Amino acid sequence: MTVNTLDLTIRPITGPEELDLFSRIPYTLNHELAGDLTEGRRRASWMWVALDGDRLLARLSWWCRAGGDSPLLLDILDVDDGSDDVDRTAVAGLLLRTASAATLAEGAIPPEYLRYVSAAWREDPAERRAVEERMAAVEGEGGSLLVERLRFEWTPASPPPRPGDRLRFRPVRDEEEMLRLMVRVLDGTLDAHDRADLEHGSAEQVAADRYAEEFAGYRTPRDWWRIATLPSGEPVGFVLPARNDYHPMIGYIGVLPEHRGHGYIDDILAEGTRVLADLGVDRVRAATDVGNAPMAGAFHRAGYTTLSRVIDMTWA
Repeated sequence: MTVNTLDLTIRPITGPEELDLFSRIPYTLNHELAGDLTEGRRRASWMWVALDGDRLLARLSWWCRAGGDSPLLLDILDVDDGSDDVDRTAVAGLLLRTASAATLAEGAIPPEYLRYVSAAWREDPAERRAVEERMAAVEGEGGSLLVERLRFEWTPASPPPRPGDRLRFRPVRDEEEMLRLMVRVLDGTLDAHDRADLEHGSAEQVAADRYAEEFAGYRTPRDWWRIATLPSGEPVGFVLPARNDYHPMIGYIGVLPEHRGHGYIDDILAEGTRVLADLGVDRVRAATDVGNAPMAGAFHRAGYTTLSRVIDMTWA
């Protein structure tokens, strides 16, 4: 049976009372859905299902930060992987096309699509098929792969890393100082998001947008943030320990270009992790691009374990 022969009902859910219906397809984010609706990170009108009678064939949901008024990410796009009687990629594509036309502003660039996958997803035939089908559905609607990222986690089971004595650490003085350092760190960055943004704007604009859209929204104290300096006071880099809506994390970390290659990233990451560990948190999350081997190595040396990966697709 193909999508053309199905009598599909494609619609948003009516509200929290349909979360059980929406959650019939298992996924790592299912346990967050009720809280997201309560806290305003999701809306029922952004959570769509494709039904064949009473059978849930596919679903999708957009997400935003609490208090946001428009979708920021498409972080759920699922198909019933047991539905071998249908073209799953076509069903997912039809759902995405229909929901996007009804939800997103006409002519707007769609939000990024994220898919959380296991660390070894390519080695599991069933998971690989599921991931590739979802990616194909997004590609069919004009999206393309931007980057694959590694997700890390530190827990108190590992000793809290401690920075050496080469650097000094102090709080950020003000927003202007933070923006100046962010601009400098963007020089030679390996981060795919930053590199993509730099194709369309100056380093100053990219830094300002990142600060306003992401860092300014952290609800944790900014005196957690640390500037790393040499004993002379010359800045070397910075780290932003924070907490998002779900867990403590390393929000951003960087070494200034002129100080790269000396292993300072280990000390800076150790300080950021220490700030959170000293608060008694039960975990610290972090992420970096698969291609950023120096940063991935720093996380492993600091006692972080690889938690999973994320597929990140965008629309040009």
